[in-house]
Amino acid sequence: MSHLLPDDISLYWRWLFNVLMLGGRYLIFAGTAYLLYYVIKRKEWFYAKIQQKFPERKQILTEVKYSVLSFLVFATVLVLMRMASMYGILTSQVYHKFSDHSVAYFIGTTIFIIFFHDTYFYWAHRLMHHPLLYERVHKVHHLSKDPTPWASFAFHPLEAVLEIGFVPILVFTVPLHVSSLFILSMWQISFNVMGHLGYEIFPRRMMQNPVFKWMNTSTNHNMHHKFVKCNYGLYFNIWDILMNTNHAKYYATFDEVTARRDAGRKLVNTSQGQVEELELESNQVNA
Repeated sequence: MSHLLPDDISLYWRWLFNVLMLGGRYLIFAGTAYLLYYVIKRKEWFYAKIQQKFPERKQILTEVKYSVLSFLVFATVLVLMRMASMYGILTSQVYHKFSDHSVAYFIGTTIFIIFFHDTYFYWAHRLMHHPLLYERVHKVHHLSKDPTPWASFAFHPLEAVLEIGFVPILVFTVPLHVSSLFILSMWQISFNVMGHLGYEIFPRRMMQNPVFKWMNTSTNHNMHHKFVKCNYGLYFNIWDILMNTNHAKYYATFDEVTARRDAGRKLVNTSQGQVEELELESNQVNA
């Protein structure tokens, strides 16, 4: 995000800009999802909710509070990265001209950093569940047993440092076009909000698809918040499958949730159709 600013701007204004950009992105993505699923369609779509209940207001306020703290930490790390470049401690490998590398390189590195972050997240997440770190740090994120989109960045400040730790690793070691980082940031927040949505949006037959069965789902991460010691992945289910850390009832739960959702949707559509038919008959009689 700092690349949007002039090179001579002060570090304070750079830090503030990053805070506002991170917070604005969070407000747009998490806010839109929350408004749709928890306000506008709260009653109408309840049949599709993974856990058949709604969280208390206190939990939501806690999610927002810790997310704001995370953005302060993220912005600080980004400014420290800028300082490291300014003082020649480390050299940023980010480039801005597409002509600096081939299109194939751009596509390849964009895909690479998505998989790199997924791997980094899985193992960092496993680390956060070590008894020494869970009670002191990661338990903050698990205050949300039934998370909402606002929980997407609700981390203890120390965990926030670990969460953004993959960024300097990439920026200072791999030549990346600035738009690759933007794509990653959009991919990341989309999956993060989806994982904490509390509603399953993927089709029921997804697990039968040889490609899409490797993707993560909202059900997967919701179960992680509910049961804690399982389902550690972010974008993909690859590492959970390889390390046998999926919850034993993950696939059965996904099937149950999506079956209930589809049945509820069918019932609503049928009811709406019947109402429309009755209204049409009434209008014809009145005519």
